[in-house]
Amino acid sequence: MRTICLYFEIHQIIHLKRYRFFDIGTDHYYYDDYANETGMNEVAERSYIPALSTLIEMVKNSGGAFKVALSISGVALEQLEIHAPAVIDLLHQLNDTGCCEFLCEPYSHGLSSLANEDCFREEVLRQRDKMKQMFGKEPKVFRNSRLIYSDEIGGLVASMGFKGMLTEGAKHVLGWKSPHYVYHCNQAPSLKLLLRDFKLSDDIGLRFSNSEWPEYPLFADKYINWIDALPQEEQVINIFMELSALGMAQPLSSNILEFLKALPECAKSKGITFSTPTEIVSKLKSVSQLDVPYPMSWVDEERDTSSWLGNILQREAFNKLYSVAERVHLCDDRRIKQDWDYLQASNNFRFMTTKNTGIWLNRGIYDSPYDAFTNYMNILGDFIKRVDSLYPVDVDNEELNSLLTTIKNQGEEIAELQKEEYEYTIFSYNGKHEIKLLRQCMYKVMGAKSDRTAYKPYGRRQKIGIYCTKAQKIEIELEFKFYRNVFYEELSTFMDAFIQAQKIFPEDAPVGDYDEFNERDMKIAFMATGIERRSRAAMIEESEAGNEKTKTTGS
Repeated sequence: MRTICLYFEIHQIIHLKRYRFFDIGTDHYYYDDYANETGMNEVAERSYIPALSTLIEMVKNSGGAFKVALSISGVALEQLEIHAPAVIDLLHQLNDTGCCEFLCEPYSHGLSSLANEDCFREEVLRQRDKMKQMFGKEPKVFRNSRLIYSDEIGGLVASMGFKGMLTEGAKHVLGWKSPHYVYHCNQAPSLKLLLRDFKLSDDIGLRFSNSEWPEYPLFADKYINWIDALPQEEQVINIFMELSALGMAQPLSSNILEFLKALPECAKSKGITFSTPTEIVSKLKSVSQLDVPYPMSWVDEERDTSSWLGNILQREAFNKLYSVAERVHLCDDRRIKQDWDYLQASNNFRFMTTKNTGIWLNRGIYDSPYDAFTNYMNILGDFIKRVDSLYPVDVDNEELNSLLTTIKNQGEEIAELQKEEYEYTIFSYNGKHEIKLLRQCMYKVMGAKSDRTAYKPYGRRQKIGIYCTKAQKIEIELEFKFYRNVFYEELSTFMDAFIQAQKIFPEDAPVGDYDEFNERDMKIAFMATGIERRSRAAMIEESEAGNEKTKTTGS
């Protein structure tokens, strides 16, 4: 049965402010907050809110037959959380329908897949965790920034556990082949590829409201008829575009949302369904591997990376940025990490393009590609100075590589420990105080909702066993060892305070010199004031008084 895979991307440009050469070293804030806020509010009101509301309505009206996929860059999520929380609410509502799949993409919407494997892997995994945290499911399918793909990138994506990836159905790659099949990566057959039908996608995203287009006006039944007329064996129709196309590129006055609403019913009449990417890669087999030795994308007629790396200005800025990638990877400064995400965004390099594509490019505050290059390089100069202040350039490569290797090995070891299964582990203690302390350490490490049922090993005293991972075992042992030492130190102090409070010493015992009191002596003195003093004589008197009272009451 033929199926449509409808996917929308959400990304928002982070606008850089005008930054002069003389600002380097004095101004470390690079962003135009007003442009970012107004830009996000505009696209939210004109596109995201009405488009997402329409998608939710389509799912409900179709009884769950309509399905859609979305991906959101990490920097876009940051801006939405700050400036347009209503969009986040709608995304959650769409997720709650069970008919929307959220895909993973690079956090920065940048080009790290073309420059640095470690940076690419780090931001992809960070975004995957972010999506799982927000929507409750770990993404199984990946889409790279601008659908950039190559054999090497596919192999790297597969190594991170993804089952599928979206990319462009570029003519120079497919040749005589059709994008309406499932393919697979030639370096990792387990990674299935869904290829965008650029004609059907651009009919909606680029040409829908163009009155000079021969197919204008486009209606839903006509569009579905085109799909239905395709060869019967071509079963997967991938329609991918930016969500902002609905409302921004194609204004709401063009009735773009009414067109979208009519698609499910028209498709149903032709026996055509809607599916999510994971459903397709799970159900359909690949027909062939796809050989892509050089990166391709969904941008411009060439469908390559020349929009970002096509001239010497772009390549100089790109290489300069990623020259500090390893040092940024070492850094734990929150501001530098955030600036790194924003400066990687692909649009920063797109503004520097000198290509004549025939399509107008909005460069924002920049008058020309050279203006965009100069402003970006000024900002990059200040950013690199900040990175060098943390990890100076005179740190040789051998020392830096040693640090990176150590960090990588630690990360792999932690990840391996976290994957381990639960094992029965025995812990030793000594006395009733230690077992209480040991149980409390187990509670701290394993969490309130974990199964911490302790079992007494047969025939072994002062030992208990629980089911935990090796990582948890190590953590429990470290916690118990630390707090046991602290406990006995405090117990020793309490014992001295108890002796002082109860005066368990002879009357002629020597008195200490108060001028020589240390911190521990002061602690003992304060602790002693909180201990109630008891004496044998007082206990005997209380006992006799109690007996006398009992006799009186009985008589």
